[in-house]
Amino acid sequence: MSATIDEQDVNGAETSLKRVMGPGLLLLFIVGDILGAGVYAVTGKLAGQVGGIAWLPFLVAFAVAALTACSYLELVSKHPQAAGAALYAHKAFGVHFVTFLVAFTVVCSGITSAATSSGLLASNLLVGLNEGIDAVPTGDGATLVTALAFMVVLALVNLRGVGESVKFNVVLTLVEMAALAIVIVIGFVAIGGGDADLDRITVFENPDDKGLFAAVTVATAIAFFSMVGFEDSVNMVEETKDPKRIFPRAMFTGLGIAVIIYMLVAISVVAVIPAGEITTPKNPEAGVLLDVVRIGAPDIPIDKIFPFMTVFAVANTALINMLMASRLIYGMANQGVLPRALGKVLPRTRAPWTAIAFTTTLALVLIVVVRLQAENSVVSALSGTTALLLLAVFSVVNIALLVLRREEPVADGFRAPTFAPVVGAVACLYLLGPWARLDADMIQYKIAAGMLVLGIVLWVITFLSNRAHQRSSTFEDVAKLGE
Repeated sequence: MSATIDEQDVNGAETSLKRVMGPGLLLLFIVGDILGAGVYAVTGKLAGQVGGIAWLPFLVAFAVAALTACSYLELVSKHPQAAGAALYAHKAFGVHFVTFLVAFTVVCSGITSAATSSGLLASNLLVGLNEGIDAVPTGDGATLVTALAFMVVLALVNLRGVGESVKFNVVLTLVEMAALAIVIVIGFVAIGGGDADLDRITVFENPDDKGLFAAVTVATAIAFFSMVGFEDSVNMVEETKDPKRIFPRAMFTGLGIAVIIYMLVAISVVAVIPAGEITTPKNPEAGVLLDVVRIGAPDIPIDKIFPFMTVFAVANTALINMLMASRLIYGMANQGVLPRALGKVLPRTRAPWTAIAFTTTLALVLIVVVRLQAENSVVSALSGTTALLLLAVFSVVNIALLVLRREEPVADGFRAPTFAPVVGAVACLYLLGPWARLDADMIQYKIAAGMLVLGIVLWVITFLSNRAHQRSSTFEDVAKLGE
């Protein structure tokens, strides 16, 4: 390699990102990002589609995610730069429009997820506070202000530098895992005491009389939202110590931990909660997991505590999404695909401050739009839209690896099994289809289409800006970085 990314950084050597993440921090980053808010939202919906075998879609989603993770690991070994999927797409296809659109899709999915999470966090925080202090407002206005304030706090944490941000993530991840452990322990204690029906975990039920394969397909598409997050870690590669060595073990261990937790949670839900009540939790804002504790341990005042634990889980998701989005913007700016100004970093903390400001502003705008204009059905569809967009990105990543294997020499580091990118691409493309959606979820395509139209508009603006400043060849420079 004749020149490293640090040497070619437009800001000079002093702007290189700080390598602060070792194996432990990286593992907790991945686990925290995968667990997130998804499990609180999707478990009840899964059980509503497949009955007692709600654990199965989690397992299938894990298999698809693991195949795609193999492709990411090989690509990050070859190209250890922060731009992630967009960089892989550009090196494979060399099409400027595709590169920008992939980058925009990933950034949008992270910002949308973080913005939606911040609204959920605000609602749960105010509801939890209201349990002890009746004067605490819980209306839309108070929720909006709280959500906006939380996003600003995330930006301040992010500006402190990735070391502080990831350490904060460790605390949130541990609290998040403790909340899920409570659900699992109470569920299995109820099973052991004869207060739950373990036999239900082998019962398949579908309200629309779909066959097993069709129902599991729909449920897997829903479950996939809870498995995404592992791909965010590749955007932290420039801040990881010895990434070629520690990335594979951390990523597969993180995925394995997540799917085991999800399956145990699903078993607890279907065993403890009566079949007719799973899809109608007492507190829709908190989700079905709170009902497991209420039914399995009625003497524990967990309904007053659990909303706060949910706050930590959702905060963790939002923090990591914003970390990912800002690092991706930084990486793309240094690759010349986005304006170079978005690649500036603070001298002391090495935090990419212009990228953080840009992504935070987009998130604040999105919070206002979603909170003031969207119906509940649209808000719930955002999680599915996020999964839909990322499934498209994962398809591109798997195909990009197949293309690059023909064009690039074998590199040191992780090499995916030959079948992994092929099966991964087919599985991701299959889960993109309308057969993997309920009728009510077709709105996901409309939301995704709107986001892609916005992406096209921004690509045209960026292209014209580069051309006006005589930077039309900047995109070609992307393929040359790292050579």
